[in-house]
Amino acid sequence: MSKLTDVPKRILIGRALRSDKLGETLLPKRIALPVFASDPLSSVAYAPGEVLLVLSVAGVSAYHFSPWIAVAVVVLMFTVVASYRQNVHAYPSGGGDYEVATTNLGPKAGLTVASALLVDYVLTVAVSIASGIENLGSAVPFVVEHKVLCAVVVIVLLTLMNLRGVKESGKLFAIPTYVFVGGVFVMVAWGAFRGLVLDHTMKAPTADYTIHAEHQGLAGFALVFLLLRAFSSGCAALTGVEAISNGVPAFRKPKSKNAATTLALMGALAVTMFCGIIALAMVTKVRMAENPATDLLHNGVPVGSGYVQNPVISQVAEAVFGKGNFLFVILAAATALVLFLAANTAYNGFPLLGSILAQDRYLPRQLHTRGDRLAFSNGIVLLAGAAVLLVVIYGADSTRLIQLYIVGVFVSFTLSQTGMVRHWNRHLATEQDPAKRRHMVRSRAINTFGAFFTGLVLVVVLATKFTHGAWVALLGMVIFYGTMTAIRKHYDKVAEEIAAAEERPDEYVRPSRVHSVVLVSKLHKPTLRALAYAKLLHTNQLEAISVSVDAAETKALKDEWDRRGIDVPLKIIDSPYREITRPVIEYVKGLRRESPRDAVSVYIPEYVVGHWYEHLLHNQSALRLKGRLLFTPGVMVTSVPYQLQSSEVAKKRARRRQEWNAPGSVRRGPVSAHRPKEPTGKG
Repeated sequence: MSKLTDVPKRILIGRALRSDKLGETLLPKRIALPVFASDPLSSVAYAPGEVLLVLSVAGVSAYHFSPWIAVAVVVLMFTVVASYRQNVHAYPSGGGDYEVATTNLGPKAGLTVASALLVDYVLTVAVSIASGIENLGSAVPFVVEHKVLCAVVVIVLLTLMNLRGVKESGKLFAIPTYVFVGGVFVMVAWGAFRGLVLDHTMKAPTADYTIHAEHQGLAGFALVFLLLRAFSSGCAALTGVEAISNGVPAFRKPKSKNAATTLALMGALAVTMFCGIIALAMVTKVRMAENPATDLLHNGVPVGSGYVQNPVISQVAEAVFGKGNFLFVILAAATALVLFLAANTAYNGFPLLGSILAQDRYLPRQLHTRGDRLAFSNGIVLLAGAAVLLVVIYGADSTRLIQLYIVGVFVSFTLSQTGMVRHWNRHLATEQDPAKRRHMVRSRAINTFGAFFTGLVLVVVLATKFTHGAWVALLGMVIFYGTMTAIRKHYDKVAEEIAAAEERPDEYVRPSRVHSVVLVSKLHKPTLRALAYAKLLHTNQLEAISVSVDAAETKALKDEWDRRGIDVPLKIIDSPYREITRPVIEYVKGLRRESPRDAVSVYIPEYVVGHWYEHLLHNQSALRLKGRLLFTPGVMVTSVPYQLQSSEVAKKRARRRQEWNAPGSVRRGPVSAHRPKEPTGKG
């Protein structure tokens, strides 16, 4: 079965890479930009439209506020980019907002940031794919008729590309991203040239339409609330900015410098494109409505349900280039494609953050493991599953999904920048060098302004979007927070329970004549119990083997082994492909080949837990090993159980089942093997 499944796996994701090839997968800036910045760059395809959609509630007259909203978004973008440039220099390890908040504000703040980012990454995939499907659907009717199916297919394809590795997916995504950026710049430049130099009149396809205002003559607080809501919708252009600070380890050296440069380049490109599209939308008189069928009027008559409202960028491109023009077609195709690829920002951020959280014992340890292509495969699959679930629930409707958006990212922005302020305060308390102090004071000022501004925006977003769906994102954050807290408590409890004592009890060191192979991952109570049990079986040879997938952990194990003076030889099996099962199988088969008449006895320490969900967190490697070893001739497998406290729950359940009496059992009497047969009525 292993060979049967291995062939299609290799076809889909490629051959496995050795651990020492990790350096070859690091990204240069030209590839890192489309990999980590495709989300904020592509968001200019829908963020201007979201601003105009909200303003349309007050009619066309409210459109003149859009340039000021754009200015506010630009100031916020520059603030966030400048703030995150401080982050990547101060915390280059890849923890990003989570590490900053945990280090400076405490574990609860860090877990809040992590929950917010995980929710935002899932929404990034769902919103980007749904938006791309809608853009493509205007040209291909089949896509509109089967939106959910097409969205799921695209998510599956993106998942497969990312399972092949970050660098390979980056090369695939670089071309459409750069074509999109180039196309938008050409459109803005050509539109400016036509309008300013040639004095041409450019009209969007909706320029002659009018908008039926739901609320006319808004003033005072109502107008302020509308403008704040439009601003919060425009802030969708900032999603994904934090992914670069989370992905610093994926950059080539010097990592921090390259990440900071990529951040600055991304900010400059996104701001220029966003402002250019807003300006051209005003010049070409683009008209958008939240309910176009009834609120968008042509010659005073509603356009009706058959009308398809094209995105702002599509209408502007038609006005500048002309419908059907080669450049128009290229930009339209690149826009649809880059919206699909925008999800790649989340495909790089979510698995990396999941790996860090798993290392800190907040998520299952399987998320910390790199796959065959040195990508965090389990995290990629988990993200894809969550995004598919959202797409199905919301029918791949970007308008409904986008209401859930950006809450999480501004929670992480605010807590991260607050943490950075505390970071600089702590360093300023001890730093004496005047030049370094000036640099720290400047950095602190940037982060202070960033914390204030992003905190203000977070309040605005919550106030304006909560009833429109943002509560779902907050609920998701609470669920993630509760789940990760419970997982951490479980792992902490297990670690405390199985920690090896410094003293050496007699049952662990009793001499014996056992010949065994004991599998060792760490030196704790279950391992010591397995060694003691193996010694008591009086066979010819005893050795312990450990598979090395992490050099630091292996060295720590050997040092602890030597320090404790354990009189069992420890053999280390190197695993360049980070596999556990196959190296053990090959080693055992080698013993059998050397002495075919000997039997090999393999002892595997295992935890005994009491809840079904705890089985998901333990013994997965042991199950795979036992499944393979059972089919190897001449090999005996023994599980050496170590009962955790939670296993008492299972004992109590079994005891209750034994003591349970069925209704009416007292009247019927106990079932007995000697119970006389009832008469059959036959003579």
